[in-house]
Amino acid sequence: MTSIDDYLLSRTRRQFFGHGALRMGGVSLALMAAQRVTAQELAFAEQVNPPLPGFPHFAPTAKAIIYLHLNGGPSQLDTWDYKPHLADHFDKDLPDSIRLGQRITTMTSGQARLPVAPSLFKFARHGQAGIWASELLNHTAQHVDDIALVRSVHTNAINHDPACTFVTTGSEVPGKPSLGSWLAYGLGSESNNLPAFVVLTPRWTSKQAAQALFSRMWSSGFLPSRYTGVALRSVGDPVLYIDNPEGISTSHRRAMLDSLAELNQRTFERFGDPETQTRIAQYEMAFRMQSSVPELIDLSGETQATLEMYGPEVSKPGTFAASALLARRMVERGVRAVQILHRGWDQHGSLPSEIRHQCYDTDQPCAALLQDLKQRGLLQDTLVVCGGEFGRTVYSQGTLTATNYGRDHHPRCFSMWMAGGGIKGGTVYGETDDFSYNIIDKPCHVNDLNATLLHCLGIDHERFSYRFQGLDQRLTGVEPQHVLQEILA
Repeated sequence: MTSIDDYLLSRTRRQFFGHGALRMGGVSLALMAAQRVTAQELAFAEQVNPPLPGFPHFAPTAKAIIYLHLNGGPSQLDTWDYKPHLADHFDKDLPDSIRLGQRITTMTSGQARLPVAPSLFKFARHGQAGIWASELLNHTAQHVDDIALVRSVHTNAINHDPACTFVTTGSEVPGKPSLGSWLAYGLGSESNNLPAFVVLTPRWTSKQAAQALFSRMWSSGFLPSRYTGVALRSVGDPVLYIDNPEGISTSHRRAMLDSLAELNQRTFERFGDPETQTRIAQYEMAFRMQSSVPELIDLSGETQATLEMYGPEVSKPGTFAASALLARRMVERGVRAVQILHRGWDQHGSLPSEIRHQCYDTDQPCAALLQDLKQRGLLQDTLVVCGGEFGRTVYSQGTLTATNYGRDHHPRCFSMWMAGGGIKGGTVYGETDDFSYNIIDKPCHVNDLNATLLHCLGIDHERFSYRFQGLDQRLTGVEPQHVLQEILA
């Protein structure tokens, strides 16, 4: 018999109604004496989501993180990794000396040829640093002096599901906490009225089918479930049932939650289940979000200049532009981690046309986010990260023509960028070969990147662990990882 069975059997009918009557009496008294509750009266004097004792380990350079995940694997060859000599190899087979017998997916392993496909897009140098960027990124490229570009990221996984799980949780094995959950657990949040970790999943313009998003990408895994990311919906109400039912006032809701919290606290004191505490915290946060979320998504107070900076899609709820602006508003209100997952980057065919759609969605909003944060003095305290789960192959998947090609998955090298929060702008870390196929200088494993993100937030990744299944589990895993010191300011 479980402790829960024992608890249920121990509750006689008389005990149930006895305790229930007390609770209902308390609710009735609270309702009779209730006055209108103000936001100030509801706010706790102390932090709702405090950090763990001893956290951060050292003075952080960033207080919050905005992680822009481009789901599907954007092509580094068509965005950030300029390879001018590829034009000389158009439609020639990828040399064996470059491939080195490395595994490729079953989607191209059966092709008779692996023809090299140079990018169709023009590249130019930008900023004082002279960093190369594609014409697809003309807006973001104007901010390269604030950006550290890492061209040598690599991962273990070659397919989307394990690769997305890896880049967001530090492991291919499902069930591990996501980056945002680790941060919410360790650092808590300065906001008492919004969750510590919020997730946005905007729609995309590309017409190709997109990979599914799994909640494990923002799950708390084996950490207490209160640290799971709260996903705001891109269509309709951002949170279901955010409004009180008809006939229920704020004061009524407050009285009911207070009584419910007392009942849950008694249960916790008896059985010690930490998930009971999670329930109490989640009910309380849901109550606070009833006023904070409508205010958060109301963009009417933004200036016209700000809205124009994010582009024409910003006024449409559920777009990447609107999500980027909401991300700024969240960190401004003390949210610790914001994750935006933009789908549609899995371009196995028709890449030139499809990637234009995706960059239309993201380029101007990314640039606006950096500019907006900088103008408000928030960029120095906010770490912005952008990239996918892997890169794309230099050879074409399917038929190659002078105006069209596709690219397969490529985990051996891809590009990501970081800005703000202690990052040294105008820097480039790592280098790939002439085919953007192998790393030839300064490789950066996904968990090296995670170690660097934690470092910026004041956390020593080797000292940040959680005991689970007999192991001291870490975001960065058990293998040695290193912080990218060269990109730190």
